Amino acid sequence: MIKPEDRKHRDFDEFLKESLRSPKIRAEYDKLQPEFAVIRAVIEARMRKGVTQKDLAKKIGTKQSVISRLESGRANPSIAFLKKLAEALNSHLEIRFR
Repeated sequence: MIKPEDRKHRDFDEFLKESLRSPKIRAEYDKLQPEFAVIRAVIEARMRKGVTQKDLAKKIGTKQSVISRLESGRANPSIAFLKKLAEALNSHLEIRFR
């Protein structure tokens, strides 16, 4: 049985795949890829550790709304802030150029 949340995810994946066929959309998406990668990495690390936004914020001495803004793509975190997040999540921050 497909759970409703699985269906929504699958629908978005299909929408994204179809949308990225457009060269204009693909170019804009590619420009934002580093931001998406940071957002995805933070959310995945937090979820793996079973930590809420509120708990994570408390660990690094900030507000839950700051974590929410980061995870929704409405923030541009500094390297120092990302280091704090990694430490609070018992993770290692790694930045690479390819």
